Amino acid sequence: MNNEKTVSVLNDLLNITNDRIEGFSKVEDKVWDTHSALKNDYDQMVSQSQTMKSDLVRLINERGGEADNTTSTAGAVHRAWIDVKNSFTGNKDESTLENVVFGEKAAINAYEDALDSGDLCPESSQVVSDHLHHLKSSYARFENLEELN
Repeated sequence: MNNEKTVSVLNDLLNITNDRIEGFSKVEDKVWDTHSALKNDYDQMVSQSQTMKSDLVRLINERGGEADNTTSTAGAVHRAWIDVKNSFTGNKDESTLENVVFGEKAAINAYEDALDSGDLCPESSQVVSDHLHHLKSSYARFENLEELN
């Protein structure tokens, strides 16, 4: 297995995970006034993101790589778009939570692509697969927001 390819893929996932963490910081506390049932799930997603980040940094370091502890350009553009959209939207709570769903779906796609790439060593594949399971679980909790209103 080529460590350079593995490290590159893991760094891409680290950027996506950092995007999630950064995006979660944009969710305002007032959202939970109308969606209190989701607050515990959300807190679990934030905590899980930090664990995922630690796992990825560890795997990168173990393979002799240097962790690229930044966010992705696409994630930065998306967060800027959220800010613009929220400045014009009447219902910021719904818009904010819809963006959580969008971000989770993007993360799922990135993790699936990483697993499909064939560039991960067996240990990395197992960790990424576990992360993907958590992402899909959190996505499932938030994807049907229309039913919560």
